[in-house]
Amino acid sequence: MKVAKFGGTSLASAHQIRKVCHIITGDPERKIIVVSAPGKRFKEDIKVTDLLIALASKFLKDGQVKEELNDVVVRYREIAEGLELPEHIVYVIEEDLKKRLAQDTTNQKKFMDSLKASGEDNCAKLVAEYLRTMGYEAHYINPREAGLLVSNEYSNGQVLPESYERLKKLKNYSGILIFPGFFGYTIDGDLVTFPRGGSDITGSILAAAVKADLYENFTDVDSVFSVNPNIVENPKEIKKLTYTEMRELSYAGFSVFHDEALVPAFQAKIPVCIKNTNNPNAPGTLIVAERETTDQPVSGIACDVGFCSINISKYLMNREVGFGRKLLQILEDEGLSYEHTPSGIDNISVVLREFDKETEKRIVERIQAELKVDDIYIQHDLALVMIVGEGMRRSVGITARAAKALANVNVNLEMINQGSSEVSIMFGIKANDADKAVIALYEEFFKNQ
Repeated sequence: MKVAKFGGTSLASAHQIRKVCHIITGDPERKIIVVSAPGKRFKEDIKVTDLLIALASKFLKDGQVKEELNDVVVRYREIAEGLELPEHIVYVIEEDLKKRLAQDTTNQKKFMDSLKASGEDNCAKLVAEYLRTMGYEAHYINPREAGLLVSNEYSNGQVLPESYERLKKLKNYSGILIFPGFFGYTIDGDLVTFPRGGSDITGSILAAAVKADLYENFTDVDSVFSVNPNIVENPKEIKKLTYTEMRELSYAGFSVFHDEALVPAFQAKIPVCIKNTNNPNAPGTLIVAERETTDQPVSGIACDVGFCSINISKYLMNREVGFGRKLLQILEDEGLSYEHTPSGIDNISVVLREFDKETEKRIVERIQAELKVDDIYIQHDLALVMIVGEGMRRSVGITARAAKALANVNVNLEMINQGSSEVSIMFGIKANDADKAVIALYEEFFKNQ
């Protein structure tokens, strides 16, 4: 059995949905299908999820949403007409949206989650309807009825362990099951979404629950590339990655696969294959627990911007018991999670996502008052560049090669950090040097291979 997930671009129009349904029906092992909300049809287009956010925001602001509601309904109507579906399916979708808008708005996060999730939910109904017109037994599956239980954290739901036993029964259903991605329900019956991009998470959860032989994640590229193709022209394709490598690359900016989605598949040891809806015969990229080693130590290079670094100095810091805990407690009190903590004997840096000036002022004042530090300053506009590869464990001189490549293009290193797994090395640089750094590293590790 295969679980297959299709992303927003794969479902953006009637033409794309026809492709998807032919892919589904072309392999009888594709039994459980997870769908996203319809995405962009062209570069300047608006995703259905963004239309829904605009709809919910306007309703919360003034309650008048005739135009915004019509924008969403029109998108579904165009798809339904393109698929030659009966008008009834559009009526079902419109009534569903009106029902969601009629909900209590006291908890605005709860209301927003309900509206956002309607994109995936109604797309699943539409795809199931089209498969039935093709002559196949297809069923829309409601996540609440199926047993996908999540924590009570709006827009950041986490799957509850008991979900897996409940969802396991899906493998006994007949026909093709169309399951909306991106959301689940609390034990109390409230709808909660996963972090954005969470349809990947839904697919991974279902694959683990039914112990699928393979989890296929269909997107709009033939495979995962060794570097962002928007930065480097015609980069090398990656045929096989480990879960750890993909997690590191996703975290550092690879948007082809949601980084949190790997957790259920990893824990259940379900292989994941990233494939292209527009070229389904391409082999794609396979993500597995272990892979054979090659002469190529680096698998990929990723980069992301929007980071800052809190840099702290205090003489004899290393002798002060509990210093790190107290520092991280201050960040926790502000609801901030850290990314990296490079340190020396008398200094420590905490790398985290950029945050607002008011929060920065409070943090600096608390660190100065509570930790009695000698110096503290915050460095903004940082980018994190990561080189990732299982082969780096057994290769000497990777850091030296990378540092030399960056020096040759006048990119200054603000910090370096390597995890104990030795699968990745992080370089902190100025954000305006990001693309130049990625190109230099790609030429060093891939150009001559």
